[in-house]
Amino acid sequence: MTADRARAADRPRDVRDPLAEAVEPAPPLGPRTDGVPRVAVVGGGIAGLAAACALVERDVDVTVFEREPSLGGRLRGWATTLTDGSSATMSRGFHAFFRQYYNLRALLRRADPGLGCLVPLTDYPLTHRNGPRDRFSGLPATPPWNAAAMAVTSPSFPPRDLARVNVPAALQLLDVDVPGVYGRLDHLSADSFLDAVRFPPTARHLAFEVFSRSFFADPGSMSAAELAVMFHVYFLGSSEGLVFDVPGSPFPQALWDPLERHLAKHGVRLRTGVAVEEVRRGRERRFAVRAEEPEEDFDAVVLAADPAGARGLVAHSPELGEPGWRDRVSRVRTAPPFLVSRYWLDRPVRPHRPAFLGTAGHPTLDNVSVLERYEDEAYEWTRRTGGSVVELHAYSLEEGCHPEYERHRLWDQAEAVYPELREARAVDSRHELRADCPLFAPGSHGERCGVVTPDPFVVMAGDHVRTDLPVALMERAATSGFLAANALLARWGRPGHTVWTVPRRGRSAPLRALARWARRTPRSR
Repeated sequence: MTADRARAADRPRDVRDPLAEAVEPAPPLGPRTDGVPRVAVVGGGIAGLAAACALVERDVDVTVFEREPSLGGRLRGWATTLTDGSSATMSRGFHAFFRQYYNLRALLRRADPGLGCLVPLTDYPLTHRNGPRDRFSGLPATPPWNAAAMAVTSPSFPPRDLARVNVPAALQLLDVDVPGVYGRLDHLSADSFLDAVRFPPTARHLAFEVFSRSFFADPGSMSAAELAVMFHVYFLGSSEGLVFDVPGSPFPQALWDPLERHLAKHGVRLRTGVAVEEVRRGRERRFAVRAEEPEEDFDAVVLAADPAGARGLVAHSPELGEPGWRDRVSRVRTAPPFLVSRYWLDRPVRPHRPAFLGTAGHPTLDNVSVLERYEDEAYEWTRRTGGSVVELHAYSLEEGCHPEYERHRLWDQAEAVYPELREARAVDSRHELRADCPLFAPGSHGERCGVVTPDPFVVMAGDHVRTDLPVALMERAATSGFLAANALLARWGRPGHTVWTVPRRGRSAPLRALARWARRTPRSR
């Protein structure tokens, strides 16, 4: 796999950053094989759907197995009926579709070429419990001027506290290179790194911990390298800016129903509500996949399940892979529980409340969304009833936490942020307490499973899979899905698909050199 800066004329319409990198697929390993290969994709989330699209576009026969009743993985949605008789769509909560999610957006364009499913949020404030508030509107898009403007204008960076910052340590954020940064910082926790940098406390909460907790982990249990890559992807490495888009309708209607129709039109078999129980040697082809119905034979398998699903399937498939790889899969860790609470209220929140608010300094409240500000279904409900639809998120809760206690505690914190909630009555509510996201713990990068496995016809995809590219969250899932498909296509003599990323190293050569010089000085230690 080689990387090259593509000519401007070759860029997809979403790639506006002139330094974004095209990662070309490896050339076919030999002549095109006879016949039509059959592939089982285990998992119908972003990663599995990306792999399915990429494979079927190269004349591969694809079957997607998804244990849930619908597609979308952790972004799926499902119908529910409220106590007032209204139909609504529940999901696992708000997700931001950043402009630098090049490969995710390319996936969605398969079914929606104009991306009419997405609407922009021009700003999203971050507010601290003690009062300081930051915004991202009006900042320059290009690094490092965006960071400089934020530091100068933000109340979270008072001059007196900025004088205490360990500048040589902070400069490491300008010298992020993937995968090299993991060798330098992966052994540290994000907390330890931030302690060494000595950012002002409020800035640390708003500029770093809010983002790190979006990985469903407390900074103390997250790799400093992953934090640095995250800051590179969203802020210092990309000129796409920090604003983002959101689906204008619930996830199924906006994203997955159109993509399901697109895949079905191209011949992909979508078996939802079917859990794969075992993968073993096949009789007519390389693998036999046993699900709830009679097993089928396939030439290759894409493991695109979540961490727990991948662990479970490999554990129940003793013929799959070699011992070292199986052991690594068994040690893929899951992040702590998170809670999504959605309330349909009998009165509106104040008109100036933003669609999305990030919060810091609270015991568990991480953000508040007002759905009618961007989602058509919620807007219609509020137009008809005069109420509001409000969603609260709490990431990285304690293992074994009590669901009802956490719900009440989360609501109490939301009342402190939006006092008008104290007078509101919930017409109905839905709560999702889950623990199925990956954990990127300190020191875990070297042991993380990659796309390619010891068996050339078994590949992995998902947001927990190592790609050695600067991608994160939903974009890591989409990118790994395309890379998994590329690995199989090369085996069958078929061309792969180009993927795009933000630059794989800091944008400024002088600043990178300054950071490397600072690492060699005693003061930076």
